[in-house]
Amino acid sequence: MDLRGLHLFCPPSARIKRSWSGRLLANRVAFSALLGAALLLAVSTDSAHAEFTVCNQTLDVVNLALGQKIDDADQTDGWWTIGANQCVNVIREELTNRYVYLYATDVFGHAILSGSTEMCVDRHRFSIRGIDECWQRGHIAARFVEVDTLEQVRWTYFLTGNGP
Repeated sequence: MDLRGLHLFCPPSARIKRSWSGRLLANRVAFSALLGAALLLAVSTDSAHAEFTVCNQTLDVVNLALGQKIDDADQTDGWWTIGANQCVNVIREELTNRYVYLYATDVFGHAILSGSTEMCVDRHRFSIRGIDECWQRGHIAARFVEVDTLEQVRWTYFLTGNGP
């Protein structure tokens, strides 16, 4: 019987144990420092800006249009495409309006989020100033849902498909 390979099955020596524990400790310290830096970065960048985020909690892809006051005039912008269980930041700066307006359709153009405030949209990407006389100006009239942000600087709206 050959006994040369037997040392592989023996427990490690004290010197090897110290070496392993030293490496393990160094790796834990490095990992903790990296994790702490990542958390600090996430917290600092998270508080650096405010935004209006829409999260699509439906099982469908939705197309979203946004209405808001900009320079004392009503404006609508679109489209943001939001996949199922995804979120999109549609306003990236601090919210200055208490009310934001949303309209959403499925991929076939059927309204899945519709409210009582009529504003203008278009078939393709758009930015439209004014909400009056949509048809006369070559746009489509759509009924937007009014979202009250309670004058917060950051807001997340969850689109569930069950109404506003």
